[in-house]
Amino acid sequence: MTLQGPAPDAPRAAGRFQWHRSHPLACDAALAVAVFACILFGAVVDPHRVHGPRIAPHQLSATTVGLAALACATLVLRRRLPRTVLAATGALTIVELVASATDPRAPVAAAAVIALYTLASRTDRPTVWRVGALTVVVLTASAMLCGPRPWYAQENLAIFAWTGMAAAAGDAVRSRRAFVDAIRERAERAERTREEEARRRVAEERMRIARDLHDVVAHHIALVNVQAGVASHVMDSRPDQAKQALAHVREASRSALEELRATVGLLRQSDDPKAPTEPAPGLGVLDQLVERFVRAGIPVDLDVQEPPRQLPASVDLTAYRVVQEALTNVHKHAGEGARATVRIVHSDSVLTVTVLDDGAGRAGVPRQKGGDRAAVESGGPGAPEDSGGGHGLIGMRERVFALRGTVVTGPRAAGGFQVRVTLPLQTVRTGETT
Repeated sequence: MTLQGPAPDAPRAAGRFQWHRSHPLACDAALAVAVFACILFGAVVDPHRVHGPRIAPHQLSATTVGLAALACATLVLRRRLPRTVLAATGALTIVELVASATDPRAPVAAAAVIALYTLASRTDRPTVWRVGALTVVVLTASAMLCGPRPWYAQENLAIFAWTGMAAAAGDAVRSRRAFVDAIRERAERAERTREEEARRRVAEERMRIARDLHDVVAHHIALVNVQAGVASHVMDSRPDQAKQALAHVREASRSALEELRATVGLLRQSDDPKAPTEPAPGLGVLDQLVERFVRAGIPVDLDVQEPPRQLPASVDLTAYRVVQEALTNVHKHAGEGARATVRIVHSDSVLTVTVLDDGAGRAGVPRQKGGDRAAVESGGPGAPEDSGGGHGLIGMRERVFALRGTVVTGPRAAGGFQVRVTLPLQTVRTGETT
């Protein structure tokens, strides 16, 4: 059973969750604005009221706003220059602590906490220990020396706690990322190893089959050669011995064919069609192919501008298979009632085969890339419409590329689908002559 409900939405959901990675500068800018707003809000809140924290009656000073703006502005570069940003936010935090020795304190240290977390998540553990310890000591000492009395006041200890937690959290995130990367790399390496092992086994199996074929052919051909020589030598003087030698030749050839059939049968899959025994088809029997599709409910217009001529066997067979596969796809994906046009043009150097359809068949059957020939080879519409192969156009391209031809497939502007194949003739003739 195939579940198709939420699959299309999964890439979009993943894209939403990965937005911060694809737009890091915008994410850091938004974070800087949020931290700036939190610092200003914390500067006007008095946490020591009798009935809980309340908005303080005093106004924000220009020094507080300026220091908070500078500290938050540096956070935009926290991914690119983590050490520089930590040094800048730490220095601004110390300046704010010294400047607010008599005034209410603004939590500019929040910017330094985020900068320390960023540095811890992007560097090695020894660096985190050194830089983190230095930051915690310097900021906490500044707060205790310049902050409210006594030195163990809540605001002073809060700086110590937040900076320590930032360093620890950043180091934990870095360790987690390294662990995930290691698992991903190990999985990729295992996948590559499996693929290499599969290719090695395939190569070994091919070598074994090649050796078997060599042994079979060499042994029986040697026997045939010897017995044929004996028959030729005693044909006139001892006809009975010549007949016996020819019988041995027939027996050796039969054994060779049986062993070749058994060896090559190992390469076939369980659902592969049996090897055909009839001659290879060509454009000479194209009318019969078109007639089968017409009986299957696909009107086909056959346009051959010139009478068929003697073509190379490989080109003739490939052109026939192209038409067969293209019309099969029309029957499967465009549906009954769709009109197809087969156009074949000959010239001195190339053979051009074009198959078009108007896509006006029954609705609800999607156009796919591939197809099979089951419906055509079975001779009518009663054959199954889909064998599950889905490799029709791939096989067509392989046939055409083997002859150094070109294939153009795709939807038409007026609707429907087109297949256009160009097969060179001069190269094939030269190769066959050679």
